[in-house]
Amino acid sequence: MNLLLVEDEPSVVSVISRGLTDEGFTVSIAPDGLIGKQLALENQFDLIILDIMLPGINGLELCKIIKAEKPNVPVIMLTALGTTENVVNGLDNGADDYLIKPFKFAELFARIRMLLRRYNGAATLDQIINIADLQINLSAKTVKRNNEDVVLTATEYRLLEYMAKNKSKILSRIDILESVWDIDFNLGTNVVDVYVNYLRKKIDKNANQKLIHTAVGLGYVLKDK
Repeated sequence: MNLLLVEDEPSVVSVISRGLTDEGFTVSIAPDGLIGKQLALENQFDLIILDIMLPGINGLELCKIIKAEKPNVPVIMLTALGTTENVVNGLDNGADDYLIKPFKFAELFARIRMLLRRYNGAATLDQIINIADLQINLSAKTVKRNNEDVVLTATEYRLLEYMAKNKSKILSRIDILESVWDIDFNLGTNVVDVYVNYLRKKIDKNANQKLIHTAVGLGYVLKDK
């Protein structure tokens, strides 16, 4: 899932972006309200996090602009201003939730999960795997890359799901045979290599960032770094 963080404090940006990336989100960052407005209106985000005290356009005004154009995108506001008046102002300008600094990342993540469930219905975070711009919906068994549908065969999907659930872990050919084909011995064929190649052609073709990598002599790994 794609999130936009509009925040001008580098330390806050670092903590939030690192935490969200570790949770599988793709995070775009805007250091001021003007850039935040441009990114929010020109791109599709699943959720937007706004600080109130922003240079250029303050968070309250920016929230109002975003909600007027994209009412179905949830917005969480962050601020050090924790008075009732500021909370009410944020909600009156369209914010879906409000978090007062300082806060723990776990609290922010819980709010994000709640809002995404509310807006996305049955497609909860637990049913979706995001790796860079690759999105796998485990419930619908659908795949998207850069918001474009990717059509896979049943076997290709099982292979991708297995690799995604083991993101950044090197998987041997035997591991893959056991988990995807339910075979606990080496067939003496290159069926794994063939299907990984099929996936590469569909997942990584024309993409700037390659996600499927070969670990020479060891196996394969799906990773975004």
